[in-house]
Amino acid sequence: MIYDIFIIGGGINGCSIARDAAGRGLSVFLAEMNDLASGTSSASTKLIHGGLRYLEHYEFRLVREALVEREVLLKSAPHIIWPLRFVLPHHQGLRPRWLIRLGLFFYDHLGGRKILPPTRSVDLTTDVVGQPLQNEYTHAYEYSDCWVEDSRFVVLNAKDAAALGAKIATRTKVTSARREDGMWTIIVQRADGQSETVQAKALVNAAGPWVGEVLASVISENSTDKIRQVKGSHIVLDKLYDHDRCYIFQNADGRICFAIPYETNFTLIGTTDEDHKGEPGKPDITDAEIDYLLGAVSEYFKRQVTREMIRWSYSGIRPLYDDGASAAQEATRDYVLKLEQSEGRAPLLSVFGGKITTSRKLAEHALEKLGTFFPAAKKPWTAKGHLPGGNVAYGDVTKLIAEKQKQYSFLKPANVLRLFKAYGTDMDKFMDGARFASDLGAFIGPLSTKEIEYLKTQEWAVTAEDILWRRSKLGLHMSAEEQAALRAYLGETAKPKAKKSKV
Repeated sequence: MIYDIFIIGGGINGCSIARDAAGRGLSVFLAEMNDLASGTSSASTKLIHGGLRYLEHYEFRLVREALVEREVLLKSAPHIIWPLRFVLPHHQGLRPRWLIRLGLFFYDHLGGRKILPPTRSVDLTTDVVGQPLQNEYTHAYEYSDCWVEDSRFVVLNAKDAAALGAKIATRTKVTSARREDGMWTIIVQRADGQSETVQAKALVNAAGPWVGEVLASVISENSTDKIRQVKGSHIVLDKLYDHDRCYIFQNADGRICFAIPYETNFTLIGTTDEDHKGEPGKPDITDAEIDYLLGAVSEYFKRQVTREMIRWSYSGIRPLYDDGASAAQEATRDYVLKLEQSEGRAPLLSVFGGKITTSRKLAEHALEKLGTFFPAAKKPWTAKGHLPGGNVAYGDVTKLIAEKQKQYSFLKPANVLRLFKAYGTDMDKFMDGARFASDLGAFIGPLSTKEIEYLKTQEWAVTAEDILWRRSKLGLHMSAEEQAALRAYLGETAKPKAKKSKV
């Protein structure tokens, strides 16, 4: 079989392009050398946002596109995406009030906001959000953005692509790609060590931080385009406050830091912006980054924030397009699509940069770039499509969760909520009319064997790390004994070295 499009990379960009292309009637083969979302796409701040700080760098097109996409994505997957309110305390001596008000005015009006509530002023001396903050902060602004389960967002795009006919091959490394007779001949190596040759009319390099390496080593193409590897690190601490709103703090160095309620019992703190020169697949948080994040939030919270409160950390590499910016935080977050073509030669599209928020739009633009090669392809469709499990109106989510908790009353309400926020209406596919907990098989912590098997057969999960840290964040909640039992169930003889380790 000759595929229309071969995609290298199973992060959010690759999976979004695969979904869009498959929905247009094109045949697609996607190869990911590890697990889906095993790189940058599982190491974000978990936000669907316009990027308030990008306005300072005059990235108005990017901000507008991202603001429009917030509500498009919220409607497409209201089980894994939900609204958040962010509190921005005013800090004397940093950004002046007039500049903040102007930025938030643009933020409210650039993207045609319809669902999310607008910005409001907050008196920190009387509002509950002021209670965790030091007394010197008396005024703030509160605005809207959204939260996303980032790695699940990737998986759901891959699931939809597969349902539309795409072949999703995880743990499959592309070792060679060559143009031959007007097509691409691609050699891939599967997890079992066996090689396979695949032919395709077009090749998309969506390898994220490895995009340059793929160009040089796999495709043997010389390119003057470069990526700038910028590391972003996060820490997860014991819960710092009880309300459900988030904070965005201004730092003296011009950067910002988020404090976000996370996984019920924790607070997520991030992110850093550091140029990274090493291997993109093995970023680790440094002591300096930890000190920076702790120091940033300690400037605002009354409660002392210490290393002893850290329960987990993770780092990721943002593969930003190198625009020559002097500081890492100033490098463009916009995406750049480079199409390399010439008469009689199969096209190559390389993806530089990008954000989870704009991944759907990036995919549309990628298919637009390749449009002349596939004149029979259907029109853009994803703006009104639902991701798997998301076929519920945003306004009906709370009601449906209550119905599911009643339907599956033999489980704790918190576990039913977890299932819905992971699978949406697709949770019924493995619950399969269960009337008792025993109908779901044995349990390993909150995980039933029915759920585990669903993750293996329907979501490409292979290892305990896939399940604990990418298909879910149960690694934060399950005991060492429960995690060992999961590894034993999956046939893992020894605990693999964790990419994301506790501090």
